[in-house]
Amino acid sequence: MKNRMKLMIVFTAILVMLTGCFGSDKPVANVSSGGITDNLSMPWIASKNTTRINSAKAAEAAAIVSQTLWMATSDTNRPGGVIIADPTDWQAALVSANLIHHPNDGPVLFADKGEVPEVTLRELKRLRPKGVDSNDSIQVILVGNLDAKVENQIKALGYKTDRVGGVNAPALAKEVDAYYADVTKELPQSVIVGSMDSADYTMPVVNWIAHMPEPLLYVKKDEIPKETAEALSMRDGQANIYIVGPESVVSSKVEELLGQYGRVVRISGDDPYENAIAFAKYKDPATGFGWGITAPGHNFSFVSKATPELALAAAPFSHLGKHAPLLWTDKKGMPDTVMSYVMSVQPKYRDSPVEGPYNHAWLTGSMDELSEAAQGEIDTMLEIVSESGAGHGVHGGGTADKEQPTSDEHDSKGEGGSSHH
Repeated sequence: MKNRMKLMIVFTAILVMLTGCFGSDKPVANVSSGGITDNLSMPWIASKNTTRINSAKAAEAAAIVSQTLWMATSDTNRPGGVIIADPTDWQAALVSANLIHHPNDGPVLFADKGEVPEVTLRELKRLRPKGVDSNDSIQVILVGNLDAKVENQIKALGYKTDRVGGVNAPALAKEVDAYYADVTKELPQSVIVGSMDSADYTMPVVNWIAHMPEPLLYVKKDEIPKETAEALSMRDGQANIYIVGPESVVSSKVEELLGQYGRVVRISGDDPYENAIAFAKYKDPATGFGWGITAPGHNFSFVSKATPELALAAAPFSHLGKHAPLLWTDKKGMPDTVMSYVMSVQPKYRDSPVEGPYNHAWLTGSMDELSEAAQGEIDTMLEIVSESGAGHGVHGGGTADKEQPTSDEHDSKGEGGSSHH
């Protein structure tokens, strides 16, 4: 009885915590015949294989992602620094992710060009960033052309700030590259080149640059901006250049011109969904660049292609915890190509589901952006299944009674029961 009372106390505490995360006095869940409804009193909605960041607002989603990854309960799980960017300026917010891992070990939070929203200010207060030793104890870096009012609001919290800006997207990308090199004392030889005009094709790199040191530099379809050329020239002709996107967004002409700066590889798909898949699957054995996810046992980050600003908010999911590449999906479910890829890496067990490996996915967006049915479909496709095709009716390769078949019998008969899929 005492144990049961303890469990009830813990459960009640969890409900109170979830309700209070965003200052809401609504109930934690509103359960109707249609399932759990979408409301801000539930920042997270989880299933057995998925966790939803339950917000349609970029600043709010970024704060929930931050709370998920940096609990800030001790010095060991507080960030070194926090990045502030404007999600409506996607080129700036995207390249800012290069500073997530190094030097900051901290999230990107969002501000409007001229003001910091309350949800971001609250999260900054909660995080209490420690400051980055290698960067003059800077606690907050503002990336892009944010007004002085934004910096003043953050300084009013007592934080030490720095700024990285540029007159245009290629110039800003060059400055982020230089800033990273100055703080870390390392200039990565490998770089990513993407279209500054096509978020759909360039955005999937955000998770990689949040995870690894390679920067993103911008090009136009038929032109290499001078700032990008200058950044590439710093590699002395030895760069490993990875173009992300098909020739429809980065032309063969630009690919040829990039050759003067080093080795060039194109990673592409025929549409944005396939392009993101191609980036998730790619691995360069010569340099180690790329996710290389072609087998089970991984995590993914799903965002509706209609809400790219939420992909920016979800970028830190590739830095801590179960590191995850970005996959585009649609509101009502996965396109066929995405479904096919996810099924190709579905975990399969021989004798028992406890063997693993397991897949998981972060979903970012409310149910207006990614439906409950879409979450259910993704959850199902991530579920570990028997390699024999049998379902979970019987575990361990056994039968309903105490008799257990031999491994040979398991091979010939399977587990029995009907398949879940």
